[in-house]
Amino acid sequence: MKTSLLFGIHCHQPVDNFDWVLEEAIEKSYKPFFKILKEFPQFKCSIHYSGWLLEYIEKHDEELFSLIKSLSSQLEFFTGGYYEPVLSAIPSVDRVGQIKKLSNYIKKHFNQQPKGLWLTERVWDNSIIKDLKKCGIQYVVVDDYHLLTSGVKTENLNGYFLTEDSGESIALFPINQALRYAIPFYSLEKTENILESFSNLDGKNGAIIFDDGEKFGIWPKTYETVYEKNWLRDFFAQTLANEKISVDTFEEFYTNNPPIALSYLPTVSYFEMGEWSMTSNDTLALEHLLENNPEAHQFIRGGTWKNFLTKYQESNWIHKRYIELSKKQDTQLKYKDALYKAQCNDVLWHGVFGGVYLPNLRDNAFKYIIECEKLIPSKREKLDIDFDGYEEYKYNTSELLTIISLKNGGQIFELDILEKNFNLQNTLTRYEEAYHSKIEINKEEELTTSLPTSNDIATIHDNKLIVDEDISLITDWYFKKSAIDHIVPSDTTAIDFYNSSFHELSDFANQPYKLKKYKAKTLTLTRAGGIFTDKKYETSLEKKYKFVKNTISVDISIDTEFETPLQYIQEWNLHFASLENLTFNGMIITEELKSEPYTLTTRCLEIYDSYLEKTLIFSFEKEIEIIIFPLNSVSQSEQGVDLTNQGLTFGFVHPFTKTEQNSLQLEIR
Repeated sequence: MKTSLLFGIHCHQPVDNFDWVLEEAIEKSYKPFFKILKEFPQFKCSIHYSGWLLEYIEKHDEELFSLIKSLSSQLEFFTGGYYEPVLSAIPSVDRVGQIKKLSNYIKKHFNQQPKGLWLTERVWDNSIIKDLKKCGIQYVVVDDYHLLTSGVKTENLNGYFLTEDSGESIALFPINQALRYAIPFYSLEKTENILESFSNLDGKNGAIIFDDGEKFGIWPKTYETVYEKNWLRDFFAQTLANEKISVDTFEEFYTNNPPIALSYLPTVSYFEMGEWSMTSNDTLALEHLLENNPEAHQFIRGGTWKNFLTKYQESNWIHKRYIELSKKQDTQLKYKDALYKAQCNDVLWHGVFGGVYLPNLRDNAFKYIIECEKLIPSKREKLDIDFDGYEEYKYNTSELLTIISLKNGGQIFELDILEKNFNLQNTLTRYEEAYHSKIEINKEEELTTSLPTSNDIATIHDNKLIVDEDISLITDWYFKKSAIDHIVPSDTTAIDFYNSSFHELSDFANQPYKLKKYKAKTLTLTRAGGIFTDKKYETSLEKKYKFVKNTISVDISIDTEFETPLQYIQEWNLHFASLENLTFNGMIITEELKSEPYTLTTRCLEIYDSYLEKTLIFSFEKEIEIIIFPLNSVSQSEQGVDLTNQGLTFGFVHPFTKTEQNSLQLEIR
C-alpha cells in the first residue's frame, strides 16, 4: 500500500506591493521554508513563483535567490503568467507573451524548461488550451472541484486527467481539498492519516497539494506553528519516514503514470471564488441553499470569475482599459512590460483578501495603464471602452487625460495626472457585500474559531468578522466618480448627503446623456430628463466640458417646469494616496473630517497634496457651500474587517428655482 505525494507551493505578491509586505513575506515565509527544505534533500517540491516576485527577490535578497538556485535539483519549477494575470482574462497574444517570459526567466536562472503551469486562481476556461500548448505546457494544476463539476467522483481524483479543445489536449492535476485545508493547519498526526488514506496496492494514487506558500508563515498564527513549533520540519521528516508515502514531482508522476480518464471542464474556479463573485443577495441565497442541501455542492458553481467584472465597475474599468491598450499593441518593450504589469490579477476581484478594495493595488494598475498611454499618446478618442454599449470620450492635453462616460450620468470616469502616473478618479463605489450581515461588535472576543482538536489552527476562511465599535455600512446607488448631477430638496443637509439618504428628485446622476457637440477641446452633453415629485416635471440639463492644458471646466445649464426652490449639487469624488498628505485652503485635515462631513463656504477651494506635490484648485463664479466627507469602504481581509479610505467626496451646492447656470473650473498645478 503506497501513495505518491505531489507537493507544491505557489507564491505571489501583487506588482509593486509595499516593500514592507514583501520583506515580511521573505523573512517569515519564503526564506524559512527553503532553509528547512534544504535539510531534507530527498523531499521533492514543486514551486511556482510569479515572475515579478522572483525579480524582486533577485534584486533585493541575494541569500534567498541563491538558496532557491541551490535547491534546483529537488525542485520542479512551474511557469505561468509573468505578472500573474488570470490567463482567460487577457488577450491571446499577451497570454503567450507572459508565459514565455516567465519560462525563459526560469530557464535562464534555474536551468529548467517548465512543463507544468500554475493557473492563476485556478480560473479554467477551455479557450486557453491552444496557447498553453504553444508555450510547451503539458500539464496544469486545477482544483478537485473542477473535476467534480464535470461529473468525476471524489474517490477517482487521485491522479491526472486529460482534456482537449479543438484537438489540442493537456493534462489536469486536481488539488485535493482535504489536503488544501489540512496543510499546515491540522496536526501532524491528522495530516499523515489523510495522506495515508490515498494509499492503494499498486502505489499509483497521487495525493496532490499545490497551495499558497504564504500559508507557511504569513497567514495569521502560521509562523508560530509552522516554524517556531517545527510543524514544517516535522512534516518533512515524518513524510519521508513513512513507507506508505513516496514524494514525487508532478513531472515524475506524469511520466510514469497514465491518465485516469478524459474529462471536459466548465468555465470554473475553486468553489469559494464562484461564491465571492456573486452579488450579495445571490451569495446569501447560495449559502442558504447549501446549508439545506449539502449533497448538492458539486452541482452548484455560483458565478464565474468574470462575474467580478460585472459586480465591481472598478474591476471592469481596469480590465477593459488594458484590453483597449492591448489592441493597440506597440513594439516598444517598455510598452509591453507596462501592459503586462497592468494585467496583474489581484486588483480585479475580492474574496478573503482585499483585492479591488485596496487603493494601492488600483493605483499600481493605473500607473502602468498611464505609462502605456504616454508611450502612444493621442489627442482625443471616441470608443466604447467598458463594453456597456455607450461611447466614452477621451481627451489628452499632454498634462491631463480625462475620460467621460456617456452612459453613467456623463461622469468623469478617469482623470490622470500624466506627469505623476496618478488617476484622481481611482475611487471605489461602496458596495453591499454578503459578509456585511455577519460583522459583529465585540471588544473582548478574539478572532478564533472552534476546530476539531486543540492542535489545529484556524485558516483565514474561519475568521470571525469582529469590530471594536459600530461602523457605518453605507452603500451607493450610483458610481462614485466625478461631475455627477444631483437635484435635491432645498432642506437637504450635509449629513443626508454623507449617509446617501438624501432624496434624489431627478434622473441625471446615473442615466445616459446624449452627445451634442464633440470638438477638439470641448465636449457638450445633454439629457432631457425630469424632476419627480407628485408627477414628472420636464427638466433638461446641458453639461459642457472644456479641456485646456492643466485645466478642466464644467458649465451647467438647467431648465425645469418645477417652480419650487431646489438645490443642484455637483458631486466630485477624488482619490488621494493618503488624507494625511492634504490641506484645504492651507488647513490640515482634522481627525473629524476622516469620519464625518465638513462644510465650508468659499469661492475657491485649494487642495494641496504633498504626495503628488500638486495643488488642485476648484474655482466658482460666486461663493458657494461645499460639503466634504470621506469615502470609506468596509471589507473583509485575511485579518478580519478593514475600514479603508477610498477618497473624498465634494458636493458643490447651488440653490436654484426654475433655471440654473453655473461654472466650475478645476486647475491642477
